[in-house]
Amino acid sequence: MAFDKKLLEIVACPVCKGKLEYDKENDQLICKADKLAYPITEGIPVLLENRALPLES
Repeated sequence: MAFDKKLLEIVACPVCKGKLEYDKENDQLICKADKLAYPITEGIPVLLENRALPLES
């Protein structure tokens, strides 16, 4: 199942409440402010702070 990009208008980073960007190549949502990546599983973003992965510098 593909990620629906319309969700980007309503979802926010659970840590800072900022905008998220879709990383199609890695199928994840990125918060540049917190440098975190949230996985997308079966088309559903997993917006849990404990499941976020730190972005590499």
